[in-house]
Amino acid sequence: MVRIPGIRTIDGYILNEFLISFAVAFLFFFCTFFINQLLVLAEEIFSKKVPFGDVVRFIVFSLPSILALSLPFGALVGSLMAMGRFSSDNEILAFRASGLAQYRILFPLLIAGALLFLISFVMNDYFLPLGNIRLGSMYRKILYTNPGIELEPYSVKRYQDTVIVTGEIRENVIRNITIIDKTEDKEKRIITAQTGTLQEGRDQKGVISIRLDDVFIHVSDASAADTYDFTRSKSMIYNILLKDFSASFINPGPREMRSVDVWREIQVMEQQYRRQVAEKDRQSEAQYFDLVMELRYLRDFAPSSPELYSTRQTNLSGAYNVFTRNRERKFVDRNLQLYRLEFHKKFSIPFACIVFVLFAFPVGLLARKSGRAVGFGIGLLMASLYWWLLLIGHTLGIRLELPPAFAMWFPNLVVFVVATAMLTLRMRQ
Repeated sequence: MVRIPGIRTIDGYILNEFLISFAVAFLFFFCTFFINQLLVLAEEIFSKKVPFGDVVRFIVFSLPSILALSLPFGALVGSLMAMGRFSSDNEILAFRASGLAQYRILFPLLIAGALLFLISFVMNDYFLPLGNIRLGSMYRKILYTNPGIELEPYSVKRYQDTVIVTGEIRENVIRNITIIDKTEDKEKRIITAQTGTLQEGRDQKGVISIRLDDVFIHVSDASAADTYDFTRSKSMIYNILLKDFSASFINPGPREMRSVDVWREIQVMEQQYRRQVAEKDRQSEAQYFDLVMELRYLRDFAPSSPELYSTRQTNLSGAYNVFTRNRERKFVDRNLQLYRLEFHKKFSIPFACIVFVLFAFPVGLLARKSGRAVGFGIGLLMASLYWWLLLIGHTLGIRLELPPAFAMWFPNLVVFVVATAMLTLRMRQ
């Protein structure tokens, strides 16, 4: 093998061009996602007169989710811009004329992609869950001191089976509050109070408690429309589950867990799933046995009345058809499916850094003029397509129960197939 003089210099030159382009692309995506996050927070937090220090911490804890997406897309657009600039300035021809093979030009870009993959994975697997947990904790803290974040003044809001109507809100005190829900016996209940104070549940975690003062309770009898009970009280405590308040900030899920913790949770959930399936199969077999025995009884000990025999046989046949359809229906645990999707997502998005570099190398070389601008434009289109495919895969993985690995790795697979085909054609030239 002939050793080309200055190969390290060429590698450094390629990496330097890539890093410059990557920095520009990364800042573009970071600013775009950051502004989008600010707009979301402006509606949820800023407009509620939350202290400035809490707002700053809220933004800081949101950064990992922004960085997790900015890194792969930055690698894509940065690679396309760098290769487009090399191609438009005819530097690729200079590299080839010096005896440098095409795969050797790709090598430093792959090293950069691998490093970005590791950084992105750490960001997705450690800092993103940590940031989401801190966001949830801070949101709870803000919620206790400023109920206006969720319970706006003079508004009607539904939380699961509960409707809360609020009047004026000052600090953490809600005036003229009305709560409509159902009792344990499914009877309609209306609770009105002069004031309500939002506070954290003392005895139970994951519960928001509202202390109601000067309370009137009206319970309707479901069986008799003109019958009702009413109660008066100086005060009472009304509890609401945190997950019913704001699931996106408070309810912990696989996004708030590391990949190893998600995997352990999947193992536990799969064991529970297998037990549920086994129990369902056992019940199905028992129903099947009962139907077979009754049908056999009808055959061997037919009643004297042909009409009664025909009616019972028709009813049993219909019941058997219903049983068969229910038995063939696939039992799906959607919560387990969601955890599996999130587990694969923690790996597929960071790995896109490497796949994007493979794609950018042959595509960027097609540019003949304005290489960086062309690469930037193609990169934006590809990033949009990738994000669209990722959302489709996630949606179909939940609704149609597609295999989680396929649903989350399908965008990478599409990019890899296109990159491989174009690399093959490029190497043959």
